[in-house]
Amino acid sequence: MSQDPVIEARSLNLTFATNDGPVHALSDVNLTINKGDFVSFIGPSGCGKTTFLRALAALEEPTSGTILVNGQTPDQARQKRAYGYVFQHAGLYPWRTIAGNIKLPLEIMGYSKSEQLRRTDEVLRLVELEDFSKKFPWQLSGGMQQRASIARALAFDAELLLMDEPFGALDEIVRDHLNEQLLELWKRTNKTICFVTHSIPEAVFLSTKIVVMSPRPGRITDVIESSLSVDRPLEIRDSTEFIEIAQRVREGLRAGHGSE
Repeated sequence: MSQDPVIEARSLNLTFATNDGPVHALSDVNLTINKGDFVSFIGPSGCGKTTFLRALAALEEPTSGTILVNGQTPDQARQKRAYGYVFQHAGLYPWRTIAGNIKLPLEIMGYSKSEQLRRTDEVLRLVELEDFSKKFPWQLSGGMQQRASIARALAFDAELLLMDEPFGALDEIVRDHLNEQLLELWKRTNKTICFVTHSIPEAVFLSTKIVVMSPRPGRITDVIESSLSVDRPLEIRDSTEFIEIAQRVREGLRAGHGSE
């Protein structure tokens, strides 16, 4: 991977004010993510994984510390369209075709009709949905809808892809297939990907780096650099190397609970 930092978080803290008092979502987070990294964030519910992604996307404002995307503030990065965001649910408009959903951000950004068509066709091929462009979301399976959501996030060619547990609601067979497809997509595009998950096997299978987080307030308890080959068939999950990395993730999760 490149050593050019895309994301730099330093002493990052984020506290929400609520009627029941302050909620400390992130505590002293320090992290560097380089260009081309595939980074998974794993930890118990409420540990700040999604909050960190939302801070990257300028959807939440840190209480203290700094966070930079390509050397700029998240808001500056947002204005320069530096990232695409894929949510847990596909969020496709039911009255628009799949192609129409993918074109929507391009329409908002003012791309010409010919460029909208070119980019839409390109990302549909990338996620293997070119034969479904005229279908409506309700005519597609959940997995296909998520692939369309990924295509929409890729349509304006942002270098950074933020993915908030996009496969969490899918069954295991579909999830395995989409994990394979996402890995291939990452290898072809060299995007930098930040991926939130609750699944240890998913985190280990997909990532070049795994960020293990503690229960709230969310702290990083371990950052695991993967030693797995970039070319990873699903069968690699039975290898000793894979199992050892998964065990280290489990130990990091247990250590996080022990430090409450």
